[in-house]
Amino acid sequence: MAAKTANHKAWWLVAPVVALVAFNALIPMMTVVNYSFQETFGDNVFFFEGFKWYEQVLGSERFHAALGRQLAFTFTILVIEIPLGVAVALAMPRKGIGVSVCLVLMALPLLIPWNVVGAMWNIFALPDIGLLGRALNGLGLAYDFTQDPTSAWITTIVMDVWHWTSLVVLLAYAGLRSIPEAYYQAAKIDGASAWAIFRHIQLSKMKRVLTIAVLLRFMDSFMIYTEPFVLTGGGPGNTTTFLSIDLVKIALGQFDLGPAAAMSLIYFLIVLLLSWVFYSLMMRNEER
Repeated sequence: MAAKTANHKAWWLVAPVVALVAFNALIPMMTVVNYSFQETFGDNVFFFEGFKWYEQVLGSERFHAALGRQLAFTFTILVIEIPLGVAVALAMPRKGIGVSVCLVLMALPLLIPWNVVGAMWNIFALPDIGLLGRALNGLGLAYDFTQDPTSAWITTIVMDVWHWTSLVVLLAYAGLRSIPEAYYQAAKIDGASAWAIFRHIQLSKMKRVLTIAVLLRFMDSFMIYTEPFVLTGGGPGNTTTFLSIDLVKIALGQFDLGPAAAMSLIYFLIVLLLSWVFYSLMMRNEER
């Protein structure tokens, strides 16, 4: 039997795209790397500073506080959105016009631009004129996300859950629809309970799509900027000042390009490392 020869001609078709993406990614990154090791006082005069900015960022309480808020936010929305998305997907119909209606409704939040989401929730939650704000205050709750840190934190989380749970729902629903009907028929014959069907059939078959959902939501939530910035501006105080917002404040607000460049690279490495850890742990559990 003749051995198969590998055909690498297809790589030439994607080579232009790969080259373009590499060019667009590498040039800005090399600029950031350059700034992270140097200091400038204008007129394009640079002074080599070595690892000074990295040491400054890693030793900064401001960076640690922003990282802590970011981790808390990411963990919270993952704990809420993944189970909620799976629950909604399980409740959706599998046949009839209800399927199309539900899919369209689930896709609607994902079609709204991020800055518009922040603006919508800002108006919706204003304590004086917003429908949500007036309703909560009318019930006797002291709600004011512009002044109260707890209200601002909860509003930011609820906004993200409203915006992005649909992504988890669509991925989980796609995983459920890929399960052959024979599995359910066999479970029915064996007298399996609803919990047993969910645990051993549905959840087992959804592992891959849920892995993708967790990774996507982790990366998106860890890099969130537009929605909380438009909603709260990072306030009140620094309550919702996540890593991305703090980075922009340093780079554009204070115009400290060296520390901002070092922080952006550290930020990138944190996202890359945590994503790799998430993926490795999930794939290891799936193999088991």
